[in-house]
Amino acid sequence: MSGAMSWPFLRLYLLVLLYFSANSILNVIIPLQGSALGATNTTIGLIMGAYLFTTMFFRPWAGQVIQKFGPIKVLRIILILNGCALILYPFTGLGGYLVGRMLQGVSTAFFSMALQIGIIDALPEKDRSQGISLYSLFSYIPGIIGPFLALGIWQGGMKHFSIIMITIAVSTGLFGYSARIAKKETSYSSNETERNFQTFASFVELYKNPHLFKCSILMLIGSIVFGAATIFIPLYADQIQNGNAGIYLGLMAITVVVCRFTLRKNIPSDGKWHSGFMMITMLLLALGSQFVSFSVTGGVVFFYIGAILMGISQALLYPTLTTYLSFVLPKFNRNVLLGLFIAMADLGVSLGGVIMGPLADHFTYSVIYQICAIMAALMIIFSYDRRKIFVDYVGHS
Repeated sequence: MSGAMSWPFLRLYLLVLLYFSANSILNVIIPLQGSALGATNTTIGLIMGAYLFTTMFFRPWAGQVIQKFGPIKVLRIILILNGCALILYPFTGLGGYLVGRMLQGVSTAFFSMALQIGIIDALPEKDRSQGISLYSLFSYIPGIIGPFLALGIWQGGMKHFSIIMITIAVSTGLFGYSARIAKKETSYSSNETERNFQTFASFVELYKNPHLFKCSILMLIGSIVFGAATIFIPLYADQIQNGNAGIYLGLMAITVVVCRFTLRKNIPSDGKWHSGFMMITMLLLALGSQFVSFSVTGGVVFFYIGAILMGISQALLYPTLTTYLSFVLPKFNRNVLLGLFIAMADLGVSLGGVIMGPLADHFTYSVIYQICAIMAALMIIFSYDRRKIFVDYVGHS
């Protein structure tokens, strides 16, 4: 095998699997444990949202630091920080959970940027979408088993929680230390590199660059929906007859993994904006959220169909937008702008907890998923664009 499926890249994907395995457990344990400790939905949303809000804050800076020092050096340091965060969870309460989520947020900002920048730089253009899609695929594989493992830990009294967290922390660090990423020579001048270190100046590109703006808005809204699903499903499932959070989250993760693998060659990788493809993706997201909302009265079948529809949209949205931007963004500051785009995804997931938590306290979980469905439906219209600058890709120098 060669390209995105060669052994050096498979090692990176396995590292991604190990790294995100802890999150697949924590996404279930923290809401359940928080509720048991008397926390409101608002508090649970803030704790869960703190993870990717911190990631969002550090992501643009991470892209610049990685560009200067290289992904491997940064990766080795950040895995130590991640290990410290994981070891913190079993021995603290709600306050420690908040600190742990923030430390994980810093780690993930650098980890994901190091891996994705390394993949983009090392692969030829024709394999770029496959590489990004496989990275995303392996980040979701833990979500198949993690929720069931988390429920088992929870029902067993949390006695194995510390052993599992320490094991994940140590194994990820050891595996990550031996990772290798081929680095291409770049043609950046010193002046261009200095411009890349002007982090906050790059934020204006979110508004000035039409490609970045459109992709960022779609990713933001989509991520709010995904965030609300991840954070509150463990609590919402108890309100649905025969509903099971492990089955829902596992089914969604299986759908993401299967779609990412089977459809990886169908994800556009030509630098053109495919309106129809994006509109269908957002339609699936809207339907999935609507089915989840309706399941409290319609039954568990709608609950699980909603998981499948959300999984398909999640499998397609991120790699499609990331690949498109990797073609149309200017090369001299592409890493920084990709960091800003991915930060919008982080912000969306964070807002899925921070905004939807208070709404769940005042209304119901069904209502927040109805709101998510409306937002996703609006993005179907927003996805349509036939302007020449979107349809025709022209290389940037």
